[in-house]
Amino acid sequence: MSAPTTDRMTRLLALVPYLEARPGGVRLADAARDFGISEGQLQKDLELLWVCGLPGHGPGDLVDLSFEGDRVRVTDTAGLARPLRLATDEAVALVVALRALLDLPGLAETDAVSRALVKVSAAAGEPVDLAGAVSVSIDAREQVLAVVRRALETGRALHLHYYVPSRDERTERTVHPMRLLLVEGHWYLEAWCRRVEGTRLFRLDRIDDLTVLDEAAAPPEQARPRDLDDGLYQPGEDQPLVRLRLDRSARWVADYYPVEQSVPVEDPPGGLVVDVRTADPGWARRLVASLGGAAQVEDPPELAEEIAAAARAALARYTA
Repeated sequence: MSAPTTDRMTRLLALVPYLEARPGGVRLADAARDFGISEGQLQKDLELLWVCGLPGHGPGDLVDLSFEGDRVRVTDTAGLARPLRLATDEAVALVVALRALLDLPGLAETDAVSRALVKVSAAAGEPVDLAGAVSVSIDAREQVLAVVRRALETGRALHLHYYVPSRDERTERTVHPMRLLLVEGHWYLEAWCRRVEGTRLFRLDRIDDLTVLDEAAAPPEQARPRDLDDGLYQPGEDQPLVRLRLDRSARWVADYYPVEQSVPVEDPPGGLVVDVRTADPGWARRLVASLGGAAQVEDPPELAEEIAAAARAALARYTA
């Protein structure tokens, strides 16, 4: 987990008791100052808290907030203000995961993981005995993780062969490692790529081969770690805009991908028109094709014509 994401998680967990301790509400500016963030970031945190809570996601399950002018107060903590205890399955899963982490080759945070394992084991009590019956095998890609860790620890550049699924292409490139991230169960290397002259994220399970080079890793001054608070995929403003008209069955696209805007429409009933930025028109072609008629490209027109031509060509093969 990246440092900014870790900081935000800690802040979100502290926000609920902070607000509960102020039943009369607190000014947004004061709360932002107390947490050392901007009012804009506080607004984003509060919007995220609004969809946090307990399983069920029904009335009474989620945190509820009340805004009055420039003040905010919490009206329902959804139980987040009281200490939570691990259930048996949660304790076992956590202990097994920590033990598996300790078995990873090249783990740099061994002491921290060991201390966490001791604390969790002591807090969990008897359920820890069940963890001994669970066997975890580390994926073969652990070797890639070990090599990446070694490059980061020794400050060396890497030469790697990387598969780009959006283009179905295997590439060869030299990169200067910056940091290692674990996001949604996948390891990523963030590095400056000499091929594209920019900072990129490389998913480790898509690296076919890699070698630690003798040259020192030297990311240029303009290389900046990506802020992942808004998600892993963050298209740039200079990337082309694609407008899609989605049927009701394809509305999930607006939740799954970052969209510039999402507008409900009556045609088709229950549909949406969304704007998505992408540097790869091929991604849009594949997405529309995979939705089987539940999505249409409205703009740019040349992309819509390309997709229509490809569909006609495919249909012709079946009718020939």
